[in-house]
Amino acid sequence: MKLTKELFLSLDILPDVLDRINDGVNVVDTDGILVYVNEISANYAGKTKEEMIGKSITDFYPAAVLLTVLQDRKPVLDKTIHFVPPKKYIVNSYPIIHNGKFLGAFSVFQDIQELDQLNSKIKQLEIQVKLTRPEGDFNHVVHLGTMQSVFRQAKKIVGSLGGPRHSIITGASGTGKTMLANLIYNYAKEIGVISKNAPFIEINCAQFTNPDIAAMEIFGSVEGAYTGSKKKKGLFEQANGGILFLDEAHTIENYQNLLLKAIESGKIRRIGDTREVDINVIVIAASTKNLHEVFLPELYQRLGQYEMYLPSLQERSLEEKEQLFLHFVKKYETAVWEARKIHYHVVFTPQAKHALLNAVYPRNIRQMRDVINYSIDASSPLIEDIGEKTDITTTVGLEHIPFDVSDKSETEKNDSLPPTNKITEDVAQFIFERYQNGDGPRKISNRLTEMGYDLPYYKVAYYLKKEYNQEGGSHNGK
Repeated sequence: MKLTKELFLSLDILPDVLDRINDGVNVVDTDGILVYVNEISANYAGKTKEEMIGKSITDFYPAAVLLTVLQDRKPVLDKTIHFVPPKKYIVNSYPIIHNGKFLGAFSVFQDIQELDQLNSKIKQLEIQVKLTRPEGDFNHVVHLGTMQSVFRQAKKIVGSLGGPRHSIITGASGTGKTMLANLIYNYAKEIGVISKNAPFIEINCAQFTNPDIAAMEIFGSVEGAYTGSKKKKGLFEQANGGILFLDEAHTIENYQNLLLKAIESGKIRRIGDTREVDINVIVIAASTKNLHEVFLPELYQRLGQYEMYLPSLQERSLEEKEQLFLHFVKKYETAVWEARKIHYHVVFTPQAKHALLNAVYPRNIRQMRDVINYSIDASSPLIEDIGEKTDITTTVGLEHIPFDVSDKSETEKNDSLPPTNKITEDVAQFIFERYQNGDGPRKISNRLTEMGYDLPYYKVAYYLKKEYNQEGGSHNGK
């Protein structure tokens, strides 16, 4: 027997087919009473088909699009519905018209919760990438104080009349050495010293634990140079016509002579090859060490024609720190707009801003950026709570700042405070008792002021955050 359209309809197997598709299906009469529900729809509503049929669609889907179709007798397509949070689906609904008579409506919907969550994760990753990627040109980040002379000197590396020079950048971890190298690269392209498509090749030299592998990576190799070797371009060839940025350059002591020869001659030879290759590369070496004490004198002389020192965050003025602070906040707001098309306004309380600007950041600018981003994250609403809003303001307070930053900041500041501003055992016991009685930081601070202690409420808040759990029910015994 051959299956035909007529036979298919007569066998009444359509419900079985609909139960096995991935979409939910609901059919209602003109009063909105369910006359058919497939298995997917019943599962989505947390009911059985028998429990649903014969009852109003709104008993199970309060925001049912079918109600609009029953009223207007027109299809509603690609409508996104938030069911019981976090459930979410997209639905298409159509009127049922037979022989010119309106009989009801049906809808087909698909659960998009997982897809929506995946899209949200992708958007969050996009935001994080935008927030943490190195700056290509950070003239707009800080252009005051100690950094002014560094920027001008950086431009001279490639912009002087005598032609581009090799250079060295030193400074503690996180002070912006990679950003400065990118600044030099972009400026060189801007003034035509290198082409618009010139490469910028960055390598962390500390990753090379084997000098032979390091030499192969930097200078390349030919097939058969050693067991298993293949023809491969090295970093110098990859950077030809552009800039080679050697980060953690103090770790290259094993192949300083090869590097010196390449810089002096403008030629490199792949490992195992007899032929030399001409290269035209600007080399920038960066390090947290004093390269004058590490490099061969000849190599240092060649690379150190321009040596720039990037001061740590602690060495910079409060004005410079505030410029950085404002930049990272603005960058966060911009990233949210680009990823979600939401106008995001971040406001810091005076106490939170003061704490962030005066905190100790051992990992310098990079750590300051990460702490600011973390604090904004902590104050931000959940994605599922935003809904259709396109304009959001969040306020960052002391409670949103990571413990370690506020603790270090306050420890350092307390060392220089008068005794009445320090938290002694007696003051600690008083704070503990008042906190247990339900007083907040501001009220405790006021009581301490009456007792002759000058302890601002935000310092009390720091102490409470450090010493007690979030419920305030346990004391660390200090």
